[in-house]
Amino acid sequence: MTDSTGSASTDQELAAVVRREVARIVSATARWCGDLALAEDAVADAVVEALAAWRRTGLPPRPGGWLQLAARRNALDRLRRDQRQQDKLALLEPLPIAEPDATDDHQDDLALLFACCHPAIGRPAQLALTLRAVIGLTTSEIARALLSQDTAIAQRITRAKKKIVANGIRLAVPAPSALADRLDEVLTVVYLAYNEGHLTTAGAQSRRRDLADDAQWLADALAARFPDEAEALGLQALLVLLRARDHARWTPDGALVRLEDQDRSLWDRGEIERGIAIVERAGALRRPGRFQLQAAIAALHAEAPSYASTDWFQIVTLYDMLRTYDPSPVVQLNRAVAAAHVLPVDAALADVDALAADLADYSYLHSVRAHLLRQLGRDAEAVAADLRARSLTQNPAERALLAERIAAGSGESVGDD
Repeated sequence: MTDSTGSASTDQELAAVVRREVARIVSATARWCGDLALAEDAVADAVVEALAAWRRTGLPPRPGGWLQLAARRNALDRLRRDQRQQDKLALLEPLPIAEPDATDDHQDDLALLFACCHPAIGRPAQLALTLRAVIGLTTSEIARALLSQDTAIAQRITRAKKKIVANGIRLAVPAPSALADRLDEVLTVVYLAYNEGHLTTAGAQSRRRDLADDAQWLADALAARFPDEAEALGLQALLVLLRARDHARWTPDGALVRLEDQDRSLWDRGEIERGIAIVERAGALRRPGRFQLQAAIAALHAEAPSYASTDWFQIVTLYDMLRTYDPSPVVQLNRAVAAAHVLPVDAALADVDALAADLADYSYLHSVRAHLLRQLGRDAEAVAADLRARSLTQNPAERALLAERIAAGSGESVGDD
């Protein structure tokens, strides 16, 4: 019998496996059985079985394969108990339930990604469902990514699942003729997943490399699958360029380093060149869009030899173009940050303050306000804005960075309460 220390260790290992593998296992199981809700239930049962089995035997060599195999068996068992699903059962029972190929971890993700982004579902629900079913984010993580509330996100996901069943939506990559109705939503989901991996909004970790890796894989796969879609190339380029700066963005002990303080010699110049080449390929298709423009902005940052020599005027110009494709408050905020380098600081602050109602609970808005207020000598207001920003983020690295700024501005140390 495993002792309590061993059980705790197994529980932690299982939690890590679930965090890393469960989204793609749901994708694979849903593609196999053609039913997303059934797949989620079957995978949940498999996790419970794994906890009991692995406490006795320890983790198997391929825990993801073990879970996927168990999930497929559970799906069959559920179908056998449901008399209404006999037609589907008749199709699946003759199929051998072999252990999945380790090289095919992502092969079902694209199909489920497009299924969750079907136009019959509606865009807000598409994003929520896809981030849950394909990417594996929690309801709280999705709510933070979409600047929404947990209850609203849970309702969207439930409604979206019902629409998949009601509309008989197939779990498959659509024909090229149907791409226009779905591709933008698909790209948006991948981008949001990358953002969550790049700098988490919930949990004890500051970043999730596995999630960022998955988002990059999906972006690469979409660009390879649709090489004439300029926005697919734009997203791929954007993620390549952002990830090229990763080694300078974090200290060895996990502290966050602001762009202006990064050691640019640590940036991956090979990846920067690759990202810029993809931007140019996308531009040659002459169908501009929001991901291409964001990639172009990232390219300007990557090409600048120093923060001071960044071409801020051109970046502001690109943000002005981006606003025609994406007039969201977050884009407006990022434009104001860039504009502070070419316009009077008080003018940039006025632009930020104009967004306060829309982004009242967005930590970055308040940290930007603090930075601008500090430049204007309004230190007490800056500390108050940083305190507000810190109260709105759960990311440990962001909280630590804001605590440093608050301490420097107020002359007092700030604990992580």
